[in-house]
Amino acid sequence: MSEEVQEPEGESEPGSGIPLVFGRLLKRFRTQAGTERTQLGSLTGYSAATVASFEQGRRIPPPKFIVRADELLNARGALTDFLEDMEKAQYPAFFQDAAALEKKAVTLYFFAVQGVPGLLQTEDYARAVFAMRRPLLDEAIIEQRVEARLARQEVFARKPTPTMSFVMEEAVVRKRLGGSTVWRGQLEQILLVGERRNVQIQLMPDDREEHAALAGPFSLIETENGRRIAYMEAHKHSRLFADRTTVRELEEQYSLLRAQALTPRESLALVEKLLGET
Repeated sequence: MSEEVQEPEGESEPGSGIPLVFGRLLKRFRTQAGTERTQLGSLTGYSAATVASFEQGRRIPPPKFIVRADELLNARGALTDFLEDMEKAQYPAFFQDAAALEKKAVTLYFFAVQGVPGLLQTEDYARAVFAMRRPLLDEAIIEQRVEARLARQEVFARKPTPTMSFVMEEAVVRKRLGGSTVWRGQLEQILLVGERRNVQIQLMPDDREEHAALAGPFSLIETENGRRIAYMEAHKHSRLFADRTTVRELEEQYSLLRAQALTPRESLALVEKLLGET
């Protein structure tokens, strides 16, 4: 990775690229095996319509489907060879490298100013966020993005468990994105994740007179080999920074943010208070 990497713009479209190549190969092996979509779906736990979406490249199949289909269709690894590429294809182009780093990180720090960070989002909240995008996203892309976002949360169950810290503006937890029911479910999710021993969640009160990161959101990633990387996302652009100067600046900002924000206990108490007011 270069010291500064600017990622491609835009969203990857369904029915194109790697997903389409995989889908055509899946259909070829299924046809050669004399297996109907309904039968393959039954054996893998999916509907015939979903299998059709996989074959047409409109949806990204999860790893368990790829492994099982490879076995059932006697593909001899031709399908499982796509596992890594299909995992990357779940995400928009600008986030693919960051997602790969996140998956293997030993520490993850997030500063959020607009919405709840993806690793903390419920399925309903994530779907509401993607549905609000303008220009409108295709329904297939929305479902693909929701599935990918939920898949990222498997990091919580990983061994060894990574250390995670989240600092969010107070306004983030007050926004009722998706409606009151979705919002309440999201607050409950924050409380649940905040009880994990490896997670600290802090809120930056709206009335704070000092704020170390007015330039916007960012995240910090430390890899298993000790490499420290910063990720910053803006409208249609995102960047991974590996140069020590930039990373050190953001690390300093994050340290100050944690000192300026409410403590984890105070933050969860505020979330509980918001739930009690509804």
